Amino acid sequence: MLDILLPILIFSALALAAIGAVRRIRLWRQGRPSPVPVLRGLAAVPRRYLVDLHHVVARDKVMSNTHVATAGGFVAAMGLAIVVHGLGLAEGVLGWLLLAASATMFAGSLFVAQRRRNPPARLSKGPWMRLPKSLMAFSLGIFVVTLPAVGVLPADAGGWLVALVLAAVVAWGLAELVFGMTWGGPMKHAFAGALHLAFHRRPERFSDKRGGEGRSTGLKALDLEDDQAPLGVETPADFTWNQLLGFDACVQCGRCEAVCPAFAAGQPLNPKKLIQDMVVGMAGGSDAHYAGSPYPSPERGDKPVGEHHGTPHGPIVAREGTALVDAETLWSCTTCRACVEECPMMIEHVDAIVDMRRHLTLEEGATPGKGAEVIDNLIATDNPGGFDPGGRLNWAADLDLPLMADVERAEVLLWLGDGVFDMRNQRTLRALIKVLRAADVDFAVLGNEERDSGDVARRLGDEATFQSLARRNIATLSRYRFESIVTCDPHSFHVLKNEYGALYPQGQDADYPVWHHSTFINQLIESGRLPLAPGQAQRVTYHDPCYLGRYNGEYEAPRAVLRALGVELVEMQRSGYRSRCCGGGGGAPITDVPGKQRIPDMRMGDVRETQAEQVVVGCPQCTAMLEGVVPPAGNEATAVKDIAEMVAAALDNTPPATPASHDAAASQATEEVLS
Repeated sequence: MLDILLPILIFSALALAAIGAVRRIRLWRQGRPSPVPVLRGLAAVPRRYLVDLHHVVARDKVMSNTHVATAGGFVAAMGLAIVVHGLGLAEGVLGWLLLAASATMFAGSLFVAQRRRNPPARLSKGPWMRLPKSLMAFSLGIFVVTLPAVGVLPADAGGWLVALVLAAVVAWGLAELVFGMTWGGPMKHAFAGALHLAFHRRPERFSDKRGGEGRSTGLKALDLEDDQAPLGVETPADFTWNQLLGFDACVQCGRCEAVCPAFAAGQPLNPKKLIQDMVVGMAGGSDAHYAGSPYPSPERGDKPVGEHHGTPHGPIVAREGTALVDAETLWSCTTCRACVEECPMMIEHVDAIVDMRRHLTLEEGATPGKGAEVIDNLIATDNPGGFDPGGRLNWAADLDLPLMADVERAEVLLWLGDGVFDMRNQRTLRALIKVLRAADVDFAVLGNEERDSGDVARRLGDEATFQSLARRNIATLSRYRFESIVTCDPHSFHVLKNEYGALYPQGQDADYPVWHHSTFINQLIESGRLPLAPGQAQRVTYHDPCYLGRYNGEYEAPRAVLRALGVELVEMQRSGYRSRCCGGGGGAPITDVPGKQRIPDMRMGDVRETQAEQVVVGCPQCTAMLEGVVPPAGNEATAVKDIAEMVAAALDNTPPATPASHDAAASQATEEVLS
C-alpha cells in the first residue's frame, strides 16, 4: 500500500508547492523592477548559503549545528525520497543514504524541540511551536517507510493499518515542510530565503570566490531626475520586488529584536515586527496572526497586535486612521545596523526604514522633532546647527592650519566635520592636529570650503539635500590634489568612503582612500612615526562607533592604539560587532522619540559594569551622547575621551624636526605611512 500512497503524497505535495510558489512570486512581483543576474544568482546560492549565511548562524554553535542537521538533512532526505519512494529507485546505496539523511534530520529536530520547550522571548511562538513536531514527523516517517525499501523489514510489515498511519505521518511532514514552504507557515523562510540569497538587493555583501568578506553598507541613491520613480516608499508596492522577497525570507528568530537599542529602550520599534508588517502589507490583511513580541510600549498608545492593516498599494504610514506602522516606529531607528549584522537571512532593515523615511520627508514634509529645522539649517548654512558657515575655523585661530586653497596639494586632507562648531569636539580636533604634527604629517584643511557631509540629511530621508551637499563637496575635492582623507567623524568617514562614489560625474572616480583617525594613528604608530610615552596605568573600555564598526568593519585599529598606549583594556559585554549603539545616529537625537529609558543611559550602564576609569570613543556623536549621561546617585561620572585625546596626552617630548628639514621629512614619512 505504501508503494502506492507515497508517490501520490510526494508528487501531490510538490505540485501544490509549485502552485504556491507561483502565487508567492506574484506577490513579490508587485514591487518595482530591479534587474538581477538570474542564472549567476541561482548558481551563487550554495556558496552564499554555506559560507555567508552560516557565517552569521555559526555565532551560536549549538543552533548552527542544529540548522545543519535539520536543513541539510531535510534537503537530502526530500531529494532522496523523490528518487527512492516517488520514482521507486531504492536499489543500491540510495535507500541507505535516505536512512542516514532522515536520521540526521531527526537528531536535529530533537534539538529544535528542546529549544522550543522554553524559548527566549525573541522567538515567535504560535505556529512556530509546532515546527519541531513537523520536523520529527517527516524525518521519522521517512525513516520508517524506507526500512522495507532497503530490506531491513519485510515489504508488508505491519499490514495496511500501519501503512496508513505511516502515510499520515509522512503527509503531516510534507504538508508543513513542502506545501507550507510556499503557501505560508514556519518553513516559508526556506523557499523565500534561498531566492533572497540568489537575488539579494546587495549582492556585494557576499564573499567572493577567494574567500574575501563582502561589505556593502552605503545607502542606495535615489535618481532625483526620474520623474516616474517614487521619492521613497509610500506603499509596500513601492519597494523593489527583491526587497519584498527579502521581507518574506524572515525566519522570525528575533535576533534583530534582541540587539535593537530602540526596542531595548522601550521605543515603538521592533525590527522583526516591522518586517512582518511589510509582509502583511505585501499580501494584504492585518497583523492579527503575528505571534512574536509586539512594539514595546502599548502604554504610549502604540496599537496592539491585530490593529495594523495594509494592502500592497495602500499607505504604510497613514496620517489618519490605521495603517501598517506608525511614523514614530520609523523615526525610532538609530540606523546602527545591529539588526542587519545579526540577521541570519541577511535582510536589510535599515534600507527599508530609510526608504520609508524618504517618502515622509520628501513627499509629506513630516520630519518630526527638530528634523525640519535641521534640514532648513543645512540648506541655508551648510551645517545642521545653523552656524555662520564662515566661522568654521574660528576655534583654530591659534593653530595656523594650512588651507588647501593656499597649498593646493597635500598628502592628507583633514576633514574636520561639523564638530568644528561644538566646543567639546574642538578639543578632539586640537588633539588630532597635535598628533599629526608630532608625526610630521603633511596635511591641510578645506576650511570654509568644507560643507556638511550630508549624513544626517540622508538618514532623515532628505535625499535631495544630501545629494546637493555631496555634489558641492565633490566639486571642491576635485580642485585639489591629496593622497587620502582623514577624519575623526565616522559618519563623515562613511559617506565619503561609501556613498559619495555614486554621485561623482560620469567618468570620474573618487581615487583616494578615506581613513578614520584611529586607523591612521595606528598606521603612524606601526611605522614608528609617533613617539609615545609608555605605561599609562589606566583601566579603560572602548566603545565601538556603529558607523566605524558595523558599517566599515574597523574594530582592531582603535584597540591596537590603546594597547600601544599601555593601558588596561577591558571589553564591555556588548562590544565589537555586537556593540550597543550610543543612540546618536540616524538623526535619533533630532527626532527624539521617547521611550522607557534613554539609549545612552543603557550604554553607560555597560561601561560601569567594567569598572573602567574612562570610556574611549572615536566619534563626536558618541562623545556627546555618553557625556550627556547623568550617573546614578552615589556614582562618579566616568570620563569620556576620544582616542586622539588619549594619544595626544601620551606623546613623548622628543625634539621636533628642524624647520629646514621639516617639509621634506614630513612628505617622505607620510608617503611611507600611506603606502
